[in-house]
Amino acid sequence: MAPNAMKCCSSPKLSSTESISFADPDYVSIYGMRPREWHRHGVRLLGRTAVECTRDALGDRIARDVASVATRMPSNQLVVIDPFAGSCNTLFWILRHLPNSEGIAFESDLQVFEITHCNLAVLGQRIELVHGDYVRLLEEHRVQDDRGIVTFVAPPWGPALDEVRGLDLSRTTPPIIEVIDQVACRFPKHKMLFATQVYERISAPSLNQIRTRLDWSELRIYALNETGRNHGVLLGTKGWAPRWTAR
Repeated sequence: MAPNAMKCCSSPKLSSTESISFADPDYVSIYGMRPREWHRHGVRLLGRTAVECTRDALGDRIARDVASVATRMPSNQLVVIDPFAGSCNTLFWILRHLPNSEGIAFESDLQVFEITHCNLAVLGQRIELVHGDYVRLLEEHRVQDDRGIVTFVAPPWGPALDEVRGLDLSRTTPPIIEVIDQVACRFPKHKMLFATQVYERISAPSLNQIRTRLDWSELRIYALNETGRNHGVLLGTKGWAPRWTAR
């Protein structure tokens, strides 16, 4: 571990998941490691990040499906953007399956940003993590014209998730469709793939609203939890469509 990373990750603001109760002690596996392993390496998480982060089992499944579509993009070089970084674990997995791609992440919460920045340093990850609002940072960032863009869209759900009615994609913070529109407006000449994290129970009108913005889309749900409480991903493209799938 680099000296600066060691100093950073020794901060008293950081904690392990020992005080969080899960039926499965390895539930919060991230960065390809079980909790005891990542803690031994100096990785730390805020309690709320441990609860909200995309764990390895889900991150790997999402990343595999993202890669299966992204590798069919007309562009040979890709930039992967995560506007709501959190732990960066999903981006970590996407880059593992798209190893020659550039990874960029934005995080508006300063404390989450500082801890994740430390974790990435500990792990030697070359993800460009930037603190600030995603809209402003998108405007400031430049992507070469020959690059394809993959965007992982997972803003905080908050009141958008109701266990009975499901996930309303129009009520996330910010709404999913707003994020897609912001990215598409910022990079109008690029081929794009959007990967939106979703819930098994989902508001059909909010889902259809997003699909109308895309040239091609496919919903995939992963049977990792009990029926009705699984997560998944909505894959969608702008400016192109996978050759093996009709629009």
